[in-house]
Amino acid sequence: MADFIVGLTGGIGSGKTTVANLFEELGITLVDADIIARDVVAKGSIGLIKITEHFGTDTLLADGNLDRAKLRQKIFSDDSERLWLNNLLHPMIRDEMLEQCKAAQSDYVIMVVPLLFENGLDRLVDRTLLVDISPELQQQRTISRDAVTAQQVKNIIGSQASRAEKLSKADDVIDNHGEISALKCKVNALHNFYLKLSSNS
Repeated sequence: MADFIVGLTGGIGSGKTTVANLFEELGITLVDADIIARDVVAKGSIGLIKITEHFGTDTLLADGNLDRAKLRQKIFSDDSERLWLNNLLHPMIRDEMLEQCKAAQSDYVIMVVPLLFENGLDRLVDRTLLVDISPELQQQRTISRDAVTAQQVKNIIGSQASRAEKLSKADDVIDNHGEISALKCKVNALHNFYLKLSSNS
């Protein structure tokens, strides 16, 4: 079991996934909040059953999977419904993340959480690592990757904690404005640092 957990975060388009994959190449187990969030509402899951009981069966696709677009519509304009959904799913996601951390065999674990600070999940980790880029570059990368509009990206960035806030809270920061080779060097250096910290924990 890994006793030392590093919480990895960063805004949309910052390169979190690239950084996470570099740690994984070094033999470190990843616990990914986004994957777990999909699993807890998978077909046949307790999460999905409770969602359909609450919101109705029109939140299901013909194949029995969650209709995410329909669910988004239902919670988008109603704060109380969004709160209900968060209160259902967040504890499930948190419990599963901690279970996976416990089961991990690597020297430490990287917990990948896009909204680490926003959802208070930094309390669950020993150290926080922020992948940082400028909002301009965030926009550029996200538009070219996800084929979304500049306004959509601005809205997403606006709904997350500000860059300054994240920088002030993070223990470690990877500046991701450069090339992939520079990124690898930074990850290797942090990997050695985290190995030291985990052996002392």
